[in-house]
Amino acid sequence: MLTSKVAKRYAQGLLDFANESGQTAAVFSEMKDVKKVMSESEDLNKFFKTPYIDAKKKEDVAKEIFKGFSPVSQNLITLVIRHGRENHLKNIAQEFINKVEDINGVQRITLTTATQLSKENIDQILKSTDLVKADSNFDLNLTINPDILGGYILRVGDQQIDASVKSKLNNIKKDFHLN
Repeated sequence: MLTSKVAKRYAQGLLDFANESGQTAAVFSEMKDVKKVMSESEDLNKFFKTPYIDAKKKEDVAKEIFKGFSPVSQNLITLVIRHGRENHLKNIAQEFINKVEDINGVQRITLTTATQLSKENIDQILKSTDLVKADSNFDLNLTINPDILGGYILRVGDQQIDASVKSKLNNIKKDFHLN
């Protein structure tokens, strides 16, 4: 997923301030909540994206939704809204989460399969490659995509293993066209 420069800059500023004030862990947890809320509420996204709604009204709604948050997180959300960047809020939260996880050495892994897999199968796939460090922490995102037909696509950071049936069939198709 590409992240905008806006999200990266706000996330870096938030990280710097959270580190200085010793509130990184609390803000990390709150940014996970922001991401979850923004991911689950289409109405809230539409509300924030609507240009003719006053920024003050958007601030009031955000303060009510995130009222249990620390002043650091609340101030960031207010600042983002005042600058007209509320449509970037989810990406800012995700970028902050990524930056903290990078600092803590957490690997981000995406496993795409055609159907739901058992925990044993997932563990076997993760152990079968040297991309996943055995002693590291990781954040596993499981995705089901029936279009790959079978097998899996494993993405670790910026590296990918495509062991999907669809990919193998496409390779066979290319070989037939070359001969």
